[in-house]
Amino acid sequence: MVRLVVRDRESIQEAVRRFRKLVERSGIKKEMRRREYYEKPSEIKRRARLRAERRTRRARLQA
Repeated sequence: MVRLVVRDRESIQEAVRRFRKLVERSGIKKEMRRREYYEKPSEIKRRARLRAERRTRRARLQA
């Protein structure tokens, strides 16, 4: 959970800017986009497999 305490004499614009950064860093936006639509378990596994293949391909190229 993201919690923002507004400082003394802090403008609303500054507080909103800090809040946006906190949300971005915590990964809430990424999680919301990921959960926006239902994804079948087979699609999740496929995406994970493709990500692993890319990772191994990069590792081979760098070595």
